[in-house]
Amino acid sequence: NSKNLSILDYGCGIGSSLEKVVKFDPKRIVGIDISEVSIEKAKKVTPDNNKIELLVDNCEKTKFEDNSFDIVYGTGILHHLNFKICLEEIKRILKPGGQFLFIEPLGTNPLINLYRKLTPGSRSIDEHPLINNDFDLIKDQFYEMKLKYYGFLTLIFFPFYASPKNSRVFNILKNIDQFLFKINIFRKLAWSVLIVAKKN
Repeated sequence: NSKNLSILDYGCGIGSSLEKVVKFDPKRIVGIDISEVSIEKAKKVTPDNNKIELLVDNCEKTKFEDNSFDIVYGTGILHHLNFKICLEEIKRILKPGGQFLFIEPLGTNPLINLYRKLTPGSRSIDEHPLINNDFDLIKDQFYEMKLKYYGFLTLIFFPFYASPKNSRVFNILKNIDQFLFKINIFRKLAWSVLIVAKKN
């Protein structure tokens, strides 16, 4: 649903998603990141396309005007930032009816949380994977929130496949995961979640 729309890649990093998203023919796609180094790297790897604009900017307080974008999306960015401030900023820059679309890690699986505690050097100190209160904050700011969960059996059995793209085992486990995630308790054991919501 990106055709002819204005899209913001929120915390674009080195631009790994931009090349995929521009293929959906948006009117324009802007990528922002607070890191100048990341933006410079993104400029080197993104296709030469006049629809793509890359800017150094602060996700918690962007330079954009109100109601600037039809879609704001990101991957693994919100859990590094002040969650409440980000939600307010995303709502401000989204057009009415605009879509909020993020993939974020969950902080509800006790075994994964134990692993995180035992390996603090593997992640930055600002990380805070999402918990129930965070979803309440999203509901306060947006409507029609939909969640899709990922990573239970596919995570447990990851040593059994080299590449998810080409693995029959992964595809079988992925389908079983989606069946299990219909049961509430298994959702709390997921690794990550796709969040889709709309601005009023």
